Amino acid sequence: MILRLDDTDVERNTDESVNSIFEGLKWLGLGWDEEYKQSERGALHRQMAEAIFQRGLAYRDFTPAHTGDSEKSGTQGTWLFNPGMREMSREESDRRAAAGEPFALRFRVPRDAGQVVRFTDAVYGEQMKAGADIEDFALLRSDGMPTYHLASCADDADLRISHIIRGQDHLSNTFKHVLIFEAAGYAPPQFAHLPLLVAPDGTKLSKRRHGPVVSVTTYRDAGFLPEAFINFLCLLGWSPKDDRTKMSREELIEAFSLEGINRANAVVNFKEPATTPEETFDQKAVWLNAEHIRGLAIDDLSQRLLPIVHDAGFNVTPEKMLQVTPLIRERIKLLRDVLTAADFFFVDKLPPYDPTELIPQKGDAAMALEVLQKAQAVLADVEFKHDPLDQALRAAAQELGVKAGQMFQPIRVAVCGRKNAPGLFETLEVLGKEKTLARIEDASQKLA
Repeated sequence: MILRLDDTDVERNTDESVNSIFEGLKWLGLGWDEEYKQSERGALHRQMAEAIFQRGLAYRDFTPAHTGDSEKSGTQGTWLFNPGMREMSREESDRRAAAGEPFALRFRVPRDAGQVVRFTDAVYGEQMKAGADIEDFALLRSDGMPTYHLASCADDADLRISHIIRGQDHLSNTFKHVLIFEAAGYAPPQFAHLPLLVAPDGTKLSKRRHGPVVSVTTYRDAGFLPEAFINFLCLLGWSPKDDRTKMSREELIEAFSLEGINRANAVVNFKEPATTPEETFDQKAVWLNAEHIRGLAIDDLSQRLLPIVHDAGFNVTPEKMLQVTPLIRERIKLLRDVLTAADFFFVDKLPPYDPTELIPQKGDAAMALEVLQKAQAVLADVEFKHDPLDQALRAAAQELGVKAGQMFQPIRVAVCGRKNAPGLFETLEVLGKEKTLARIEDASQKLA
């Protein structure tokens, strides 16, 4: 795998954007064997341009309106070529260049009647276009910098690229690239164009327009698993023959084929603005992430959660995290959900909560207080293991004449600060006797 930065667009090429690409690829585990920057290969690009020029397949365009990268004139309609420049004698062209007059180097597109440029795309099939409909596109700008068309083809040829797989928006460029390859004496690679990723409103995904939601590192920082995010990305515009959804990297590699790529654009269904972090992302991506989380071994998931917990300021040991992880694995969709699903395990004292949450269904504050006082007495003498806790608290509920749910809810809120929490007995076992009794005491005081 070759990583090549097509960074000839100076304005858009920043250290920040490059670092984001590197970070995203490394997080996804997409390593590479060789690395190149297109901006450092200008000599190679100009060498190809010169070879094409010497074969008479390119010409100098001294027209001021055409000395930049532009392939369109300032006039209305499509500009194809300037006869005065295209038909200028070599002697006149050399004289003006020697005099220092700026020029763009343009490809001399064949314009004979019936001349057709064709290639077979692995996704879109047979493609052809009349040469008479292709403009004489620029190879070099007036400052000597190569255009995207020239630089890409020169690098593809030099690096012996076998397959060029890129967005469908480049399909029209490929006719120009076929001409460049053939003019430079190279057989064109195999082309495959992918459907575009578009926003819910149908516009092409763009960082300028849609912000961080299109950046891979945003998903990393939100708590996506790299293997789950790759799974999601692969299903944007492609599907396996058996319509599987959750797939490992090995399964994706085995099942992938260019023939399975769709021609229709793929929609990334994120929300703007979102009311919760989870809503920011495509819900299929979130669902897939939850499925992959559930498929992780407990020790693996625990190791992935621990840095997030530490970064949030919680002093949690690996052993404690390993105890907590099985209780929340089914309750989290993103890794960062650990901070809201399990925070009460990591603090000595609970943050403030609404005391009315302690009151059980069809009960009152007096019932809640009675339950908590009974629980405090019972739990002081019981072994903090799942089965003994279960038996002791159910027996206490019978003694009080309340339902099990009316017994359990006040205790759950007292020790967790919320109704929605993992299983009560497992939670008490992990919290331990000292912390459990202290929290029940605090809750009782709220009701007294």
